[in-house]
Amino acid sequence: MTRAQLKKTMTIMKNQCMPKHNVNNDKVGQIEQGVFIEDHDVMCYIACIYKTIQVVKNNRLDKDLISKQIDALYPPELKESTKEAVSKCIKEQAKYEDPCAGIFYACKCLYEDNPANFIFP
Repeated sequence: MTRAQLKKTMTIMKNQCMPKHNVNNDKVGQIEQGVFIEDHDVMCYIACIYKTIQVVKNNRLDKDLISKQIDALYPPELKESTKEAVSKCIKEQAKYEDPCAGIFYACKCLYEDNPANFIFP
């Protein structure tokens, strides 16, 4: 998929997860630009997106599941650098007991590691 195709596919997930977690575009519309609002509803919205794309196992991001999705969905030029960022950032979630917070901070780490490669609806 191209970046635009992937983003369009993820927009469907965004529309499913926003009402489930009582968030709107004011809160989650600029995540891809690095705006991470530290609000539990936002954290659980991000977790919802990752659950919907089937990369969460036992309420935690799963490196193997993420790697399979990257291989299947990401543009070739982003695959390796994204996998490297995942290897680094997946550890962030262990710092938080709350699964939503853990996934939120791992996601934020992915953005901070390489903003140009970060794709989020």
